[in-house]
Amino acid sequence: MPVTAFDRLACPLDGQPLTRQLHAWQCPQGHSFDIARQGYVHLLPVQQKRSKDPGDSKAMVAARQRFLNAGYYQCIADALNEAVLPEMASGAACLDAGCGEGYYLRQLGQAVPEGIDMQVIGLDVSKWAVLSAAKQDPAPSWVVGTNAHIPVPDSSLDRVLCVFGFPVYDEFARILGPAGRLVMVDPGPDHLRELRDIIYPSITERPAGARAVPESFQVVNRETVCETIVLEDASSIEDLLAMTPHLYRAPAEGLARAAELTRLQLTLDVRIQVLELTEQT
Repeated sequence: MPVTAFDRLACPLDGQPLTRQLHAWQCPQGHSFDIARQGYVHLLPVQQKRSKDPGDSKAMVAARQRFLNAGYYQCIADALNEAVLPEMASGAACLDAGCGEGYYLRQLGQAVPEGIDMQVIGLDVSKWAVLSAAKQDPAPSWVVGTNAHIPVPDSSLDRVLCVFGFPVYDEFARILGPAGRLVMVDPGPDHLRELRDIIYPSITERPAGARAVPESFQVVNRETVCETIVLEDASSIEDLLAMTPHLYRAPAEGLARAAELTRLQLTLDVRIQVLELTEQT
């Protein structure tokens, strides 16, 4: 199997290494974290939560699963794979920080060349997202956790993905090994512009360039992905809205206009950056 579960987990309470004991992960201090029936582990202690049920809701996760599995973002997944896999040695470890329901890790696993083994971990603050990911693909290690306190040891990852996510650069720098790479995927200025034109009375222009990065990282490659897709039915348009923050940000009038649509042509405009640590250790 080219994809295996990353098992170097760390206790979210004291940072000590976790060891798997049948149906739980335990640290030397006696902290124990049960493994769910679906195979994932919850490593988000209450003191690290910002709400009772953080992250994407069950409905948002279901909408994203339907939309992504329909292949609308396949071009983004393909470009991400091309950014991640070059120079990756067998046995390398990869984290998707904000993995959602696991679409991009599943696509990456399918693209791993024959003869290359990759240890994989998906992390998300939403228990519903991690549950969905674990049900669809049991091979990776799936963890409920936060990017602010990633439950893995220092310098233990070779690749970190942050796809439409919330980067915590200090944590990414901590967990990346000396030759590790951070791959960022962010929306460009025209991403989903046609939808935004419909649901908002006016839209705020996004910067044309890629997301700025801190001095601790240097950019080694940049790529723009632009493609046009067509949503041919109202349910796909509804799923797209439901999986994005626009569902909660757009005014009621805009959402009503979107609800009347039965077909929508959309621009995908995405910026991919590959970063390395500035000071290699």
